[in-house]
Amino acid sequence: MLILIDLLSYLLWAAWIVIIVQIVLSWLVAFNIVNTYNPFVRGLLRGLGRMTEPVYRPIRRILPDFGGVDFSPMVVLLLIALLQRLLFDMRLQAIFGTTT
Repeated sequence: MLILIDLLSYLLWAAWIVIIVQIVLSWLVAFNIVNTYNPFVRGLLRGLGRMTEPVYRPIRRILPDFGGVDFSPMVVLLLIALLQRLLFDMRLQAIFGTTT
């Protein structure tokens, strides 16, 4: 049971890192700091978009339109933080038999 909880925690941590990298890279592109004509940057943006777009799409359907600001990554990060907290509590319960 602990191995499964740890595995899910590591996957959520990796998703957190991917989303943060995508956010920072999108800001760098928006402020013309990073050139999108660079093949590496273009491939990185495309890869990150393919990984995160299936997660963002249902949230974007629910959230109202805020113009040029996309709050779906923030919502996903909040959901990941909630899931990590739940996994932490499950881990404590599995180890000690108590909850926080």
